[in-house]
Amino acid sequence: MTDNIVLFYLMTAFVGLLIGVAKGGLGGLIGTLATPLMALVMPPNQVVGLLLPMLMLADVFAVATYWKRWRTRLVLLLLPGGVAGVTIGTFFIKNASPELWRNVLAAIVLVFTLYKMLERFILRRLTYEGRDWHGLLAGVVAGFSSTLAHAGGPPVAIYLLLQKVPPIEFNASSVLFFAILNWVKVPYYAYAKLFDFDRLVQILWLLPIIPMGVALGRWMTNKIDRVWFERLIVILLLVSGLLLLFE
Repeated sequence: MTDNIVLFYLMTAFVGLLIGVAKGGLGGLIGTLATPLMALVMPPNQVVGLLLPMLMLADVFAVATYWKRWRTRLVLLLLPGGVAGVTIGTFFIKNASPELWRNVLAAIVLVFTLYKMLERFILRRLTYEGRDWHGLLAGVVAGFSSTLAHAGGPPVAIYLLLQKVPPIEFNASSVLFFAILNWVKVPYYAYAKLFDFDRLVQILWLLPIIPMGVALGRWMTNKIDRVWFERLIVILLLVSGLLLLFE
């Protein structure tokens, strides 16, 4: 499994909590942390298959929280590109070495981190005129990065921010899109042989941490300084991306 079984279980528990917190309302870059953190203790090709069922469990609670508050049209614009991105990502997975996958994972994390650091500057200077094909493009990028690293949140967040969607609809639309996309990934991951059911059985006892994380995320939404919290997440992303790149 990994050279240090205790470290593996501790990291899995922490990542499960992070997934729950992200789905509970803090979203953003938090979910992007899950794969690079787990990839520090096990190969990326084993990480994504392990995390997908955990994400799907968290989706149940998140969709229930935001039930029917999403902007259906925007979700429908994202989905075709999302499926295309999953298809492209699966093709990459089938043909890439673990080392290349690890480097691409690090690059995805570092690019999203750089964008987040420059986000306010970019959005202030960007004159945006919405087009339906922008949803298709955002969906492709989200589907690809989600397939490789469960890191599709940033491109969807950028797209929804540019549509000036109210916060509740923003969260709800993102939650519904990824809940559907995660189900789309199941047959693709099965085709790429990314599921290790023995390993999934070994972490079943950790799954209650996820709804605990969802509850914690809901509580934290109005209790913390979002600016400083996001800065902490950016630092963690930067460190994990660099560790992946230079390990």
